[in-house]
Amino acid sequence: MKALLLSDSKKFDLAEIATPVPTENELLIRVRACGICGSDVHGYDGSTGRRLPPLIMGHEAAGTVVEVGAGVTHLKVGDRVCMEPGIPDLSSKASKLGLYNVDPSVVFWATPPVHGCLTPQVVHPAAFTFKLPDNVSFAEGAMVEPFAVGLQAAVKARIQPGDFAVVIGAGPIGIMAALAALAGGCSRVLISDLLPEKLAIAERYPGISSVNIREKKLADAVAEATDGWGADVVFEASGSPRAYPGIFDAVRPGGCLVVIGMPVEPVAVDLVAAAAKEVRIETVFRYANVYDRAIAMIASGKVDLKPLISHTYGFEDSVTAFERAAEGRPADVKLQIKL
Repeated sequence: MKALLLSDSKKFDLAEIATPVPTENELLIRVRACGICGSDVHGYDGSTGRRLPPLIMGHEAAGTVVEVGAGVTHLKVGDRVCMEPGIPDLSSKASKLGLYNVDPSVVFWATPPVHGCLTPQVVHPAAFTFKLPDNVSFAEGAMVEPFAVGLQAAVKARIQPGDFAVVIGAGPIGIMAALAALAGGCSRVLISDLLPEKLAIAERYPGISSVNIREKKLADAVAEATDGWGADVVFEASGSPRAYPGIFDAVRPGGCLVVIGMPVEPVAVDLVAAAAKEVRIETVFRYANVYDRAIAMIASGKVDLKPLISHTYGFEDSVTAFERAAEGRPADVKLQIKL
């Protein structure tokens, strides 16, 4: 079968690979939809050293079970599923603590030397494969992976009903965090960015308002929205070092900062400002134990991710899809490939 192989920086080949065979506790899955992540783009353009060629790309996927290992009992041929792409060592200390996402030995799709899922069929452990409800499409199933990051952030925030949240950065993960915060109990979310197109997309959702930080300081917007008290939770989802100077000005005393974005360089953090307010700082690395919750929230209608799918390409147009993703069009949120 064919696979989309990143053979060199900005160079793809449709390579022939063998059809995989599932073992006792695995599934053979026909991939139906796969999203393009920002980390995939960084691998494509060579801007980071995390996804080095030669490498089959893709880790945000949904599909149909076509073969079941002998030890699998909760899934069957024909089931529509989505796949959690990080596979830990279930006997590790991290896994036993429920923190399998930070297991040092975790293997993750499209992270060398592990290939990704932009190929017609993949083998995946049944323990990390989740059945999709009938009212959740393959396209939505492929959105579970990025939404799980936002949901992990909402879980780490320990949101209380009625909380006011701020999200810094209106990219895909920032919007996912805002939606997860609302679904998790926040009454309002203020999202900030430099791009009016991104902010307009986020503001389509009831409960989300925006501030363009080219026009107004975030701390001033938060003060206006909270009578000077500050946000209960601030999610940093931009990954920009410029987000950190004065970031605690936006957090109320005893509030929480959740760090989602990953700057490419070390950043200075004013710990005295945090300590003076006893701000709790939480960090997020991917997700753990939230996939089933994410699917349930989508199926219930509490979270609608369909408006965030900007365009869908056929597998034969995968190169065009990656070229568009690398352009970083302001109005694009998530591009997907249909197989």
